[in-house]
Amino acid sequence: MRFLPILILLLLSLEGYTQDTLTLVFAGDVMQHKAQIDAAKQSSGYDYSTYFTHVQKYIESSDIAIANLEVTLAGEPYTGYPQFSAPDELAIALKEAGFDILLTANNHTCDKGKSGVTRTIDMLDSLRILHTGTFRSQAQRDSLYPMIIDVKGFRLAILNYTYGTNGFPTPPSTVVNRIDTVQMATDIAVARAMQPDIIMAGMHWGDEYKLYPNVTQQKLAEFLIRQGVSLIIGSHPHVLQRMERRLATDGSTRNVVLYSLGNYISNMSAKNTDGGVMAHIRLVKDSSGVCIDECSYRFVWTYKPPVNGRKTYTILPIADFERTPDELSPADFKAMTAFVARMRALYDKESTGFTECL
Repeated sequence: MRFLPILILLLLSLEGYTQDTLTLVFAGDVMQHKAQIDAAKQSSGYDYSTYFTHVQKYIESSDIAIANLEVTLAGEPYTGYPQFSAPDELAIALKEAGFDILLTANNHTCDKGKSGVTRTIDMLDSLRILHTGTFRSQAQRDSLYPMIIDVKGFRLAILNYTYGTNGFPTPPSTVVNRIDTVQMATDIAVARAMQPDIIMAGMHWGDEYKLYPNVTQQKLAEFLIRQGVSLIIGSHPHVLQRMERRLATDGSTRNVVLYSLGNYISNMSAKNTDGGVMAHIRLVKDSSGVCIDECSYRFVWTYKPPVNGRKTYTILPIADFERTPDELSPADFKAMTAFVARMRALYDKESTGFTECL
């Protein structure tokens, strides 16, 4: 059939796991500004080994880790904002850190034209990193979308859409999933026909630098929920927005909406853009079906310490480093704690049903 998605098998080790729980971790925008590219440059190639040193244990402890890849892998010359092309070593570092799936539909997808779209796909395929949101052709989309994965007895459908591509047209023959309620309804119906336990949608939406979801985001969230989407994961604002855990009448979790996870790694310095969260979701399966069990989050902050006279980048799990202030300079510790104080105040006011990992 034209719209029949193929089954993608995600092979993960089962050692040490039971078959009735599945843990997911979601990370925000993975970016690569020019300063990051310059910092990673070595005599031969690029080195991103510092990025995930402090968070890798949290990525690897999940069964499935998903992030938003907000750059192309278009090859040289490597460029930062406004038209991104990141070194391939960034994707390698993401894989080595434990990320299983990357979402590729965002406003920078078409930054480098057709070669940017297709080479990104080719590179992720060569590294055996699952991805969705962009496709070499309509025929490839028809065969691969919606993404269906089976992990530990759980069957998941994963969707991904963007509001636009910064005015760049979609290159001929390629497909970039756009936010379109008619197409999304069709895609979700196809996903439902595959009988997944959970349908999730990565949505690249909203207003940049705004701490509150706009009306369009909220209406789209309601639309997706009505269509049968259980997990909504937002990106694009580059700052955090609220998390919602919506309950059914029996007290069980019906839906989760993560309006924006903020920046995971970037060189952005505007207020509230220097960090984000990792969202942790646990699914439980029993004789009655699959339910969303635990929902939590971990604040992260991009730390840029100089090493041998050069700036480096690393993602800090804030709660861990709040307890060890001597590991950061006084100025950096002040900046990190100021960021998390503002974000905790936002979440205390706006978010529902989530707990912070401390």
